[in-house]
Amino acid sequence: MNNAVKALAIIIIGLAVWFSPNPEGVSKEAWHLFAIVLATILGLILQPLPIGAVAMIGITVAILTKVMKPAEALSGFASTTIWLIVAAYMIARGFIKTGLGRRIAYKIISILGDSTLKLGYAIVISDAVISPAMPSSGARAGGIMFPIVNSLSKALGSEPDEGSRKKAGAFFMQTLWQGNTITNGMFLTSMAGNPLIASLALSAFSVEISWTLWALGAIVPAVCSLVVIPLVLYKIYPPQIKAFPEGKAIAARELAAMGPMSRGEKLMLGVFAGSLVLWATGGLTGLNATTVGLVAVCVMTICGVLEWKDVTGEKGAWDTLIWMGALITLAGGLNKTGFIKWFSAWVSGGMSGFGWMSVLAILLLIYVYSHYMFASLTAHITAMYSAFGAVAIAAGASPVFVALAFAYASNLMMPITHYGGAPGPIIFGAGYVTQNEWWRLGFITTLINLFIWTIIGGVWWKVLGLW
Repeated sequence: MNNAVKALAIIIIGLAVWFSPNPEGVSKEAWHLFAIVLATILGLILQPLPIGAVAMIGITVAILTKVMKPAEALSGFASTTIWLIVAAYMIARGFIKTGLGRRIAYKIISILGDSTLKLGYAIVISDAVISPAMPSSGARAGGIMFPIVNSLSKALGSEPDEGSRKKAGAFFMQTLWQGNTITNGMFLTSMAGNPLIASLALSAFSVEISWTLWALGAIVPAVCSLVVIPLVLYKIYPPQIKAFPEGKAIAARELAAMGPMSRGEKLMLGVFAGSLVLWATGGLTGLNATTVGLVAVCVMTICGVLEWKDVTGEKGAWDTLIWMGALITLAGGLNKTGFIKWFSAWVSGGMSGFGWMSVLAILLLIYVYSHYMFASLTAHITAMYSAFGAVAIAAGASPVFVALAFAYASNLMMPITHYGGAPGPIIFGAGYVTQNEWWRLGFITTLINLFIWTIIGGVWWKVLGLW
């Protein structure tokens, strides 16, 4: 389907909903906004244009049709969560520019890398260490970790061919992919869609998810997943090579080639450590997470870690600012007009007689495994997070429990397909894992992660007094 056909299909569907009678209990304004949001979501899925352009068209149509006033439609760009993610993108640029991300990864490998299983753990630990400052999973897994993992695979004589791919490369690539899924969910700043989730949780459920709350809620289930998933892959998708005593030596040689830490790396390490401390202690210091991020960017610029052209040239940050601001506005408008409340009551009526745990379990499974239909986590979150969460809350579930469960599930659903997230095409494109293997492993590991994050995570959130 070419882009013109995609665009025409989106317009026709949007107009069909716009001119259809609004259901009882839904205002004409809410129904028209729903038509615009639906068309925008279809645009995010089909992508006749880049995601930022689709989102901008969505809010422009809302203004032109007078469904929203200009100031109201542009209010999403003032969201502090958006500017937090912009700041995180700049911190990530510092990691890449200075080489600190590669140094951290090779250092961990030099300590653990004497077997393929330990190297698997080194891969996920390295990803976890740098994840708080890298909201782009594509940059983290694809830009920093993938070249390292690819080199390790080839050092073991594992090439992307049927004869040698399973020596080690296939296991390493799946471990990188599955581990990136877990690290995405660990911090508010480790995946670009997470701040969008926080904004939706606040507007739809009146639940505020701060940086500290997100990290505190994730720490126990995340550690469990980081321990379990590489071991599960090692058992059900084992590498043919088990021992790799040369791994530590290879990492040591890479570190030696990098030389001693540069001034830029030291400054970057200081900024990173300081940001983590201030983010974690925001409740004590009174510093908003966005304020901390902006301070970090200023320090990096003043000290020369980044030049201003690096800031203005970070296209991912400014693209995210546009599409996230637009989507926050549109999704928030659905809640303000009462559409989400009506939808949750309508769906809940069909689930009467079920307890909230059963309703939540059903909704989570549908939410996660419907990701087969999405090539974008952002599109999926925008389409379903608020609506599904509202239904679970209407069934009697705790708003905080629901907000966190669907927030983390929004990351855990990424690995079920090879197109489910930004690093997927990069890692799958290496040719080590077949599509059938990818989908089979994704289905299994996603079920395991869902169990860990909802059951063990739920108990942990109860201990924390969150529900």
